[in-house]
Amino acid sequence: MANILVVDDELGIRDLLSEILNDEGHNVELAENAAQARDVRNRMRPDLVLLDIWMPDTDGVTLLKEWSTNGLLTMPVIMMSGHATIDTAVDAIRIGAQAFLEKPITLQKLLKTVEQGLAREQVRQAAAAYQASQAPQGSAASTAGHLAAPQDNALQVSQTFELDLPLRDARDAFEKAYFEFHLANEGGSMTRVADKTGLERTHLYRKLKQLGVDLTKSKRAGN
Repeated sequence: MANILVVDDELGIRDLLSEILNDEGHNVELAENAAQARDVRNRMRPDLVLLDIWMPDTDGVTLLKEWSTNGLLTMPVIMMSGHATIDTAVDAIRIGAQAFLEKPITLQKLLKTVEQGLAREQVRQAAAAYQASQAPQGSAASTAGHLAAPQDNALQVSQTFELDLPLRDARDAFEKAYFEFHLANEGGSMTRVADKTGLERTHLYRKLKQLGVDLTKSKRAGN
């Protein structure tokens, strides 16, 4: 489950995206202009922002640049537009946007792009945490990390892997360690893991199968 801010001056677009993302288990904040978006960003840092380019007061690219200049671009931002040129999209990516969605936005494209944006942010945060908490090991291009439960009374699960990997491989390694940690702590209970991670059981099963997680091993660890 993630906190997602949707910024669009069209009520229909805001309602549609909110309904879709809520159905996926996310919490959604809505803003119809840059002023409202600034207010939400000041109150809480969203996990991801869907930002329309063309808005009446301040356009999305200008707001993106403002956040970047002021050090507030600390979350993934996905730009949206039905009329933007390639140059505008490239400019937004250069400033710091993670992706660009062309309207009308299909359900499959929206969910895939949001999932990728959240996954990339997880990897980025994990890498930053590892680098901040551990002394440098090996070359500057290779950093080792350990994922462990913070609670003293929780089952400790440790995973070491290289971060000098293609993004998709690094993301898969992190997600596998993440789910193995929760499976071990919950004794292999899919119901409790689904509740902890904010995923539906069917989605969770597909994700674990895709990542190659050994469910029998998790159940044995919980015994």
